[in-house]
Amino acid sequence: MHSNLRVHVVAFDVPYPPNYGGVIDVFYKIKALHEAGVRVVLHAFQYGRPGSDELEEVCEQVYFYSRDNSSWLFLKKAPFIVSSRRNPMLLTRLLADDAPILFEGLHCASFLNHPALKHRHKVLRTHNVEHEYYRALAKASTNWRLRKYFNMEARRLKRFEQVLHHAKYLACISPADTDYFQKTYGKAHHISAFHPFDEVEVPGETKPYVMYHGNLTVSENNHAALWLVKHVFSKLDVPFKIMGNGADEELREQVRAHKNIQLVEGLSTEEMYGAIREAHINLLPTFQATGIKLKLLTALHIGHHCVVNTPMIQNTGLEPLCTVADTPEEIARTVTQLMNEPFSPDVLSRRKEVLTKSFQNAKWAEKLIRLLFPDRPVPHSHTVEFEKEISL
Repeated sequence: MHSNLRVHVVAFDVPYPPNYGGVIDVFYKIKALHEAGVRVVLHAFQYGRPGSDELEEVCEQVYFYSRDNSSWLFLKKAPFIVSSRRNPMLLTRLLADDAPILFEGLHCASFLNHPALKHRHKVLRTHNVEHEYYRALAKASTNWRLRKYFNMEARRLKRFEQVLHHAKYLACISPADTDYFQKTYGKAHHISAFHPFDEVEVPGETKPYVMYHGNLTVSENNHAALWLVKHVFSKLDVPFKIMGNGADEELREQVRAHKNIQLVEGLSTEEMYGAIREAHINLLPTFQATGIKLKLLTALHIGHHCVVNTPMIQNTGLEPLCTVADTPEEIARTVTQLMNEPFSPDVLSRRKEVLTKSFQNAKWAEKLIRLLFPDRPVPHSHTVEFEKEISL
């Protein structure tokens, strides 16, 4: 336990409820630090998500800040996702002590290079290579105004990324991102995604449907769902459920045109988990190979057959646990075959082995603690292998 350790965590959004990728990682990271005895002071930007007692339970203090959505910020050189999170009170509170600071994403890095924080120990969590992520959002968007905004933001993020030189370490969410940031800035360390699951629990029974899930307000997810409808399930007689909020009108129209396809919105997190557990196949393609997808970790911990395309799985360490299909023809063929196959105990055993070894929150929390508090003596109870793995 590390009860004498204290850290500031600056989050891009209120991390509760943990119901989409980024905040899932933030909330369960904070929870894992709390369980390791680290005292967390949370600073979160609030826009539409209220606070909760759950945050108070895992944090020593919680502060909320409103985002500045002034249109004049679009005229600044800094990315909007950064400049809209530049709050003077945040800086004042960070300066109240000398505890290390964990900035969650480039979004929160407006004060990373501030002279007053020059000598503070600062770690930045990278959730994506953000300029690549925004370019992919632009490519996936069908709205020309959004495309223009995403492309502009991508250019600004690419320039602003140089601020990462002011961080002591970069905690990168995937091996591929770690390679990029290590080659570009050095000081990059792989800290995988934090998630809700302590163990792999896959129920025995399934229902005969294929499921895609995701936040459909994100153009990447809406695009993937629409692509599956147009190119795969409009040509199959297999029940297909798309689960997530914020579908655009084109996706709604396509769903209405096919009796075997259903759009399900308004689910709670637990209802979504129930649907993932019941689906015979969780189908999760992406056209944006950035970071690591929390939806994939969820499907592997509680779902049955998991079918993905190459960009979803490449360089994640999860490759052995999924069936890969890339073209519409390959996906259709794979779905047809797996709908008639029970979930193999051998596949379940392999999942438990890989996920238990490489995706345990407690393990990654300990490595993160080493980054945040590099001068802390290492407990003698650690094994030699673990020490080698988390050494700096």
